[in-house]
Amino acid sequence: MITRKNASISKFIIHKVGNKHNSTKNAFSNKTVDFDEASYDLMLPFLLRPFGSVVQSYRFNHHADVRLNEINNYSDTIFNDDDAFVETSQNIVKHLYEQSNSSQIKTGDVLVVLFEGIEHKEMTTNALGIFKIENKINFFQTFLENDNYDVLVQKGISSKKVDKGCLILNQNDMEGRIVLSADNNNYDAQYWTSHFLNIKFADDANNHTQNYLELCKEFSEEIIKTSYGEQERNTFLAKTIDHFKENEIVNVERFIDEVFEEEKQKVAFEDYKKTFEGEKNVLIRNQFDVAEAVVKKEKKKFKTEIKLDTNIQIKLDIDAPDASTEYLERGYDEDKKMHYYKVFFNVEG
Repeated sequence: MITRKNASISKFIIHKVGNKHNSTKNAFSNKTVDFDEASYDLMLPFLLRPFGSVVQSYRFNHHADVRLNEINNYSDTIFNDDDAFVETSQNIVKHLYEQSNSSQIKTGDVLVVLFEGIEHKEMTTNALGIFKIENKINFFQTFLENDNYDVLVQKGISSKKVDKGCLILNQNDMEGRIVLSADNNNYDAQYWTSHFLNIKFADDANNHTQNYLELCKEFSEEIIKTSYGEQERNTFLAKTIDHFKENEIVNVERFIDEVFEEEKQKVAFEDYKKTFEGEKNVLIRNQFDVAEAVVKKEKKKFKTEIKLDTNIQIKLDIDAPDASTEYLERGYDEDKKMHYYKVFFNVEG
């Protein structure tokens, strides 16, 4: 994630990208935008807001040599040559156009922006932003004509969120240049990150934590819920989050021993882990540092509700791993021929 309190826009240009599958063409600007104060004050936070909450970062990728990655090269050119901004921004759009490998890929405005004063991990750097605006919204515009006010509908860009964007920091670590990405129109997950940017997740604690929590989430849905029911699934997820909160380093063997009581569950998890790694093409580390920001973000995606066919829902607290086993009891009523849950409590809140 970044801090934008000292950030500014130093160069900004707008182009249009078409789609070769539906005969729409690119359209290029030859000059950068000169903002008035009102549009600048609206544009700067609009572009940088998505990256204030991004936890995971990427690095450029290429099957042969990362130095052959197009966007990596274009960002190098812009960072090193002030006069190359306009021409290189046009090349970026041409490269984006070539990635429109189906008629489903949307045309739109492409904003290429050079930022100054971006703060990332206590370092200040400049950064290249590439944004694609795919959707425009309808809004009412009032106007005066013949001494009377009238109204018409126009289309424009919503200032709430960008459709697709990336922020390429002029900052490297051992894996290469740091890239942040946002995609709010995820109709083609490969188009933006894999085909256009050609980036991969950084090999760090954020990625390791993310992969493991995704493994646990899918295991809870496909194995625990199917074999043991919703209550056991919720208990497992709560124990998982508790383990990550209590440990700065996760060791897979220790996790399995502490979270699972039955040997067959331990074996099932280890088997599922191998399947998950193969299907997702990821490697789950046997030991890794916990990224607290990822745990905080991912636990919001863990659904800890028991939905019943009698229009009743029981919501469990993900931060209370023992509550499900101590205060929730499942049984079967022979008279009604129905399952039931018995909930114990002291005070209604």
